Amino acid sequence: MAHHSPLIATIVAGLVVAFFMGALAHRLKVSPIAGYLFAGILVGPFTPGFVADANLANELAEIGVILLMFGVGLHFSLRDLLSVKAIAVPGALVQIGVATALGMALAAMMGWNVAAGFTFGLALSVASTVVLLRALQTRNLVETERGRIAVGWLIVEDLVMVLALVLLPVLARFNNGEMEGGFMAVATPLFWTFLKVSAFVGLMLIVGRRAIPAALHWVAHTGSRELFRLAVLAIALGVAFGAAFIFDVSFALGAFFAGMILGETPLSRRATEETLPLRDAFAVLFFVSVGMLFNPDVVVAQPLPLIATVAIIIFGKSIAAYGIVRSFGHSNAKAMTIAASLAQIGEFSFILAALGTQLNIIPAEARDLILAGAIISIFLNPFIFSLIMARTTAGHSDNEKKSQPAPLPQGSIILVGYGRVGRLIAQRLHRAGREMLIIEDHADRVEQAELDGMTCLQGNALNPQTLETAGIIKARKLIIAIPEGFEAGAIFQHARKLNPSIQVISRAHSDAEVEHLERLGVTEIVMGEREIANRMLALTAEMSHPSS
Repeated sequence: MAHHSPLIATIVAGLVVAFFMGALAHRLKVSPIAGYLFAGILVGPFTPGFVADANLANELAEIGVILLMFGVGLHFSLRDLLSVKAIAVPGALVQIGVATALGMALAAMMGWNVAAGFTFGLALSVASTVVLLRALQTRNLVETERGRIAVGWLIVEDLVMVLALVLLPVLARFNNGEMEGGFMAVATPLFWTFLKVSAFVGLMLIVGRRAIPAALHWVAHTGSRELFRLAVLAIALGVAFGAAFIFDVSFALGAFFAGMILGETPLSRRATEETLPLRDAFAVLFFVSVGMLFNPDVVVAQPLPLIATVAIIIFGKSIAAYGIVRSFGHSNAKAMTIAASLAQIGEFSFILAALGTQLNIIPAEARDLILAGAIISIFLNPFIFSLIMARTTAGHSDNEKKSQPAPLPQGSIILVGYGRVGRLIAQRLHRAGREMLIIEDHADRVEQAELDGMTCLQGNALNPQTLETAGIIKARKLIIAIPEGFEAGAIFQHARKLNPSIQVISRAHSDAEVEHLERLGVTEIVMGEREIANRMLALTAEMSHPSS
């Protein structure tokens, strides 16, 4: 009996090799994305050794895109989307136009016809959902104004690509001299596509807005965590598949709307937490699948066209996006951030390249250039984004960011986490008049902390820069109230490097976490179960010896 299948082999090989390459990238202080892409090259068909199933890898990657866009939708609202339409709609359209024109110019230099140049340029114009969101999420920018603009921009690009996929067969018939019907042959498929998209959006806003939250609330009241997790996944995947199958809308767009509707309910935070592990795992498979497409021969066979293609993606698109954002009166930092996040191409580019080749619109070398350009731009994007952020972080004055907390005076307390435990700690310290600053990376908790009258910094305490911004160097005590003991250990290490004398109190959830924290040097550790047991024993002793 065989103990493996192509599906299992692809998942196992993709995740295992990605782990080792991601760990190596982390060790070298390089973005893990670079490691995941390299893992894909190692298990791909163009390198010796094991070859994973590329078709299965692409389908698994689609699940990652669905879950990722669903997660973004959970943090978005219709009001957020409409608030950026004034820049996202014209911005995306103009940027697509510029990139398409540059692609057509390069195609003309290579002797391709207009249809091939148009399809090639269009494939270079659309950014990858996964890469863009990873860049924004890593720096807690999804819920800032520039993050909303970037996501709104992405949604417009997705809608344009939905129309493009409908028009490509029409373009192919024109290109082959088979077209009949003139204007109506183009207008009819466009009309039906617009009608389907409108029907989907209308259905989600009218029916989905009532049915999805009601269903999830019912599941939540059953008390079954397993059933709740299953319901969230069923909603994300079911709506995405239904949107694609019934309305010809992309998986990503369908999942985004499902998440956006669910995000308006109080259960959005719990739904986000339940889908996070799967989102991360399948997002990794996305990058592995991209790496599998890379054929190193294209670097040798077409070096100059490849350099020009990458230049269009990284510089042409970025300059256009930067100019558009600045022309709308936004700050340099915001324009640079959006330009950097869009300086890559991804999943829709692959779809356009595959369909264009299948319809004989673009030659095989155009497909190879698109795929190679995607690999290189995705590999370089984290570095570009980090460079841009380093240059724009210091002293920028974006109005989308809340003002940073005032520097802490000597001897203050920093509290990490404003969940159930952190909130109780903060309230008691606040009532006692203690100088304190809270670090929290969930926007809804930050908002709640500020409503409660607390001083709060939104950010991830695992990032040393966040600790520095919070004033760790001057603080006397650090209270780590998050439930993840191993993450607490990493925060402790960063804090001790910045302030060797700081006193640290940490929370732990298990004996293993306690042992881990003790090995690192944390002396004050509170484990919930132990404290509960101690208190219950104390109450038992009091009951056994009642006061006379």
